[in-house]
Amino acid sequence: MSKQYRKEVGFETGSCEEDWVVVPRNERSIMFSSSVMEEEVAGEDLKVEFFRPAEYWTDALPVGNGRLGAMVWGGVQQELLQLNEDTLWTGEPSDYTDPRVATILPQVRKLVTDGKFAEASIAAEAMISQPTEVYQQLGDIKIDFSASHKGFDANSYKRELDLDTATVTVKYVAEGIEFTREVFSSHPYQIIATKISANKPGAVSFTMALDSLLQYESHINGKNQIIMQGECPGKRVPPKKKLNADIQGIKFCAILELHISNDAGVISSIDDKQLRVEGSNWAVFFLAASSSYDGPFTNPAESKKDPLSVSSATLYSIKDVSFSELYASHLADYQQLFHRVSLQLSNSAKSSSQNSGNLPSTVRNMFQVMPCADKQQKLFAEKISTADRINNFTRDEDPSLLTLLFQYGRYLMISSSRPGTLVSNLQGIWSQDLAPRWDASPHLNINLQMNYWPAISCNLAECQEPLFDLISNLSINGCKTSQVNYKTGGWVTHHVTDIWAKTSASEGNPKHAVWPMGGAWLCTHLWEHYSYTLDKNFLEQKAYPLLKGCGEFLLDWLVEYPKGVLVTNPSTSPEHLFIAPDGQQASVSYATAMDMAIIKEIFIATISAAEVLGNTSDDLIQKMKVALPNLFPPKVSQDGSLMEWAQDFQDPEVQHRHMSHLFGLYPGHTITMESTPELCKAAIRSLFKRGCVAFSLDGLFMSSGSGMVKGGNIHV
Repeated sequence: MSKQYRKEVGFETGSCEEDWVVVPRNERSIMFSSSVMEEEVAGEDLKVEFFRPAEYWTDALPVGNGRLGAMVWGGVQQELLQLNEDTLWTGEPSDYTDPRVATILPQVRKLVTDGKFAEASIAAEAMISQPTEVYQQLGDIKIDFSASHKGFDANSYKRELDLDTATVTVKYVAEGIEFTREVFSSHPYQIIATKISANKPGAVSFTMALDSLLQYESHINGKNQIIMQGECPGKRVPPKKKLNADIQGIKFCAILELHISNDAGVISSIDDKQLRVEGSNWAVFFLAASSSYDGPFTNPAESKKDPLSVSSATLYSIKDVSFSELYASHLADYQQLFHRVSLQLSNSAKSSSQNSGNLPSTVRNMFQVMPCADKQQKLFAEKISTADRINNFTRDEDPSLLTLLFQYGRYLMISSSRPGTLVSNLQGIWSQDLAPRWDASPHLNINLQMNYWPAISCNLAECQEPLFDLISNLSINGCKTSQVNYKTGGWVTHHVTDIWAKTSASEGNPKHAVWPMGGAWLCTHLWEHYSYTLDKNFLEQKAYPLLKGCGEFLLDWLVEYPKGVLVTNPSTSPEHLFIAPDGQQASVSYATAMDMAIIKEIFIATISAAEVLGNTSDDLIQKMKVALPNLFPPKVSQDGSLMEWAQDFQDPEVQHRHMSHLFGLYPGHTITMESTPELCKAAIRSLFKRGCVAFSLDGLFMSSGSGMVKGGNIHV
C-alpha cells in the first residue's frame, strides 16, 4: 500500500498513549509456527464444565472437524449425539437473475431522489427474489443404558469440553461403578469417535441406534455396523409438508461402526435396526458420513458421488488403527492450530492491581481478582459450572472466564471451518432442526464476517480457506445477477447466501434484502489476508481478480449527485429503519454510512493491490482513483454521533442491535484516531446512543488501527 493511501485511511501508526502496549503484527514465519507458545497454552485450564446432563440443545457440547460435527448431551440413562454434516442442505442450483429488477431500479431511484423514502421502500419490495435453501440436520446417535444407570450419584456427575484437546468427556458413578465417555471429531480420519468405559470389568452394556428427521432407511450391516441412507428435500419446503418425489435432493449416508473389548462382551442386533452390547469392558464406535453434494453448480440428480462408498472407504481406512492412535493423530492435528495463541489476563491480583493503576476505578475493580490456580480449585470444589460463571460475571468479573471465551471462539473456528469444507454457516456446523432459525444460512451483513474475524488475527489462517472458496463461487453467480438485475459489470451478492451460492436479493423486507454490499464486505477479508501474510501469489491468483470484479460493480452501482458527489441509491443500513421527514418509517434512502465506508475500503484495497502487482495503469484502477475522493463522506449529526444515513433522520430504535454506520472504525480502517479524531469522537457518541459502555478518549479506548492490550499478555 502506498504511503499516500496509508495516510488517507489512517494506516500510519501514530504515537500511542502512555502505558499501552502496542502488539505488532508477527512475521509470517512466526504466524504459522505451532510451537511458539505451545507450553504456555497447554498449561491453561480451558474447560467448559457442567455438573448435570444437558436439558436443552444449547446446553450440549459441540465437537467438529470442520465438516462433521456433533452436539453431545451427556444423558446418563440415554445419551444423545446430534449429528451434522456441512453439505446437507435442501434444494439445487438455481437462476439468481430477474430481468424485472432492471426496470424497477430506476423507479426506486427516482422516488429516493424526490425524497419519497417510504414509497421507495415499498417499491423496492419488487426487487426481492426467492429465499435461500435450508441447512439440514444429519441425524442422531441414540444410546440407551437402561434402568441400571437410573440410580446414579448426581454428585459424581461431570460433563466437560476440554478446549486444549477438543474432547468432550462425561463421567459419573452408577451402582458404585465409574463410567466414562470420551467424544472427539477427527479431522485426519474424518470420523466422530466415541469411547465408553468403566472401572469394573464387564460393566459396559447398552443399546444404540441411528435416527434422522430426514427421509431415510437404516439396517444392520454385518455384525457391528448400522448403515443409514437418506435424502434431503429437493426444494425448500415448510416442515411437515409432503415433498414432490420427482425432485431429487442431496443424498447422504452415515455408518456407525461398533467395537468392544476382545476378552469380554458380546454384540447382537435387534430388529435389523439396533446394536446391543452386553458385558463388555469398553466399547468404541466410529461415525462416518458423507453426501452426494458435488459443488454449487452440480444438480444433485446429476451428481456422480456415492455417499455409501465414501463412508465405507472412510471406515476401511481406520480398520487397523487403534483408538489411542486415532486420538493421538487428532491431538497432533488440532493442537498444531490451537496452540498458536495464548491469552493470559491478570494472572494474580497483585500484578493486576499494578497494571491497572491509572484506569478509572470502575474498571480497576475488575482486576482485583483471585489468583487463577485458586479460582480453578474453588470452581471444582463448589461445582460452579461455566453457565454459573457467566451468570455471576456481573458480580465476579473473572478474567479467566474471558480467556476461556476467547479460546472457545478459536475452538469453534477450528471445529467448523477447515480447508476443503464449506464455509462456517450461521450456526457453524451445528443444528438440531430441519427448519433452523434464519435457515442457518450464511448472512453477509455481519454474521459470516464475524465468524471469520478471529481467523487471521488469531493465527488460524488456514481456517479462512472455505471463505475464499465461497467468495469465488459467489463471483460466478454474482456476475449474472449484476448483469441481468442491475445492468452493471463485475459481480454482486446481497445479504444472505447458501450452499448453492445464491447472489440475488433474498425474500424478506427491503431493510435487509435490498443491500448489494455483501460481496464487497467479504472482499475486505481478501485484502486483510494479504496484509497479514504478504502472500503475493494469493494476492495475484485469488484476491486481486475478485477485488477487481467487486470494484467494477461498485463503480457502476454508484450514481452522481450534485457537485459530482458519488452515492449509492437505493441504499439501506442493514435491518434498520429511519423516520423520514414526512413522519413515515422507511428503510430505503441513499448513501448510508456503511455503503460508503465499504466502497471506500474496497477501492483503497484494490488500488493498493494493483500497486503491489504493478497494475496501476489498468483502466479500472484509474477510475477508482478518480472516484475515491468524490465518494459521499461520513458526517456528524447534530447530537454529535456519526450519521447512519446521508440525512440526519430520526431513529425509531436508538439502541438497535446493528452498528453498521461504524464500519469505517471496525472492521474497516478509514476512521482512526490518527487521521479522523473527530469521527472517532462521533463513533463513541454513537456507542453511547446504542447503549454500549464506552470511555472518553482520555480513558479506555480500543483503536481500530493497532492491537492494544492492558492488564495482561497476548502471544500470537
